Amino acid sequence: MAKIDLIATAAFGLEAMVGRELKKLGCKDVQVENNRVKFTGDELTICRTNLWLRTAGKVLIKMGEFEATTFDELFDQTKELPWHEWLPKNACFPIKGRSAKSQLSSEPACQSIVKKAIVESMKEHYGTEWFEEDGPLYSIIVSIQKDVATLTIDTSGAGLHKRGYRDLSAVAPLRETLGAALVDMSRWDANPERPFIDPTCGSGTIPIEAALKALNIAPGSFRKFASEDWPRIPKELWKQVREEAKDLVKHDLKFRLMGYDSDERVLSLARHHAQNAGVEEYIDFHQRSLGEQHSNRKYGCVISNPPYGERLSERPEVEKLYKEMGRVFKTFGDGSWSFFILTSLESFEKHFGTRANKKRKLYNGRIKVDYYQYFGPLPPRRRDK
Repeated sequence: MAKIDLIATAAFGLEAMVGRELKKLGCKDVQVENNRVKFTGDELTICRTNLWLRTAGKVLIKMGEFEATTFDELFDQTKELPWHEWLPKNACFPIKGRSAKSQLSSEPACQSIVKKAIVESMKEHYGTEWFEEDGPLYSIIVSIQKDVATLTIDTSGAGLHKRGYRDLSAVAPLRETLGAALVDMSRWDANPERPFIDPTCGSGTIPIEAALKALNIAPGSFRKFASEDWPRIPKELWKQVREEAKDLVKHDLKFRLMGYDSDERVLSLARHHAQNAGVEEYIDFHQRSLGEQHSNRKYGCVISNPPYGERLSERPEVEKLYKEMGRVFKTFGDGSWSFFILTSLESFEKHFGTRANKKRKLYNGRIKVDYYQYFGPLPPRRRDK
């Protein structure tokens, strides 16, 4: 199989994490950049990365990258790319475009030029004047940044945050990829026997992602990808990576995660999603207000995505909640717990009552947030007999 240039898209602040995931999967030439990570692989790599990446947005094939300041340059260089190597004669290939800080600023015009160039390239290769476009989907993205055009084909289809287990909607749900990143930064999964609480769990994204990671369940196990229908990638490869993933699940682990929320309606969603993900036996969801929560166990971990108070009218209630968090969490395990809280409220530490050991800037959708990390002592290592 030939070497393929690939890109994993990444939300701001998660690029290095995506890079580590790619290296762990054995990908080569990993280069971390803003909002993306470049790497190389083959058709099997496309299958594995789609199935296993927990914090990336999509996996794209990089068809070409070049400077383009005029529509003629964009057309000519797009036409020269080997589209026939991926697109069959009946391919459905819609074009999406975006442009920033570039002379070619009209996104609809760029999309139209790229579409025409690909059609001309396909005409020359297939010797036909008309394409039905009733075959597999090949979404093509033209991104122009500072006059440099990058053309890619989307191998994922729906974003990788759409795992497939969350089929019921809740208000402002946390993306699964960000939930997995919060768990990763807490390092909880290094010792799944540590107590774990999400005190504001909503529809259950954080504890479900924590359970999936601890059990080594591939996050793409519950869904299909656009490239599964592509002739160039044999069905046997997809079957191979899915069977590998099943064999790598850690069935022998025993742990219980706690998810609390004051709203029983969202907890019913959480239980349903945990069942869809096959982790319902590892998570207990209970209706409980923050003031009712407590644990005598030591060295535990709290990961929370509480309400932010984006509306001014909600701010006093949210500030009150954060003050209660600071008071309640200090009682957990006689002060031996670690706390990880995601919020957009810049005065969080003031209301929580303690400065964080570390603060990491992220984005929850389009909302700028900070991940406040309070590191408690780690549990003592067990000595083998």
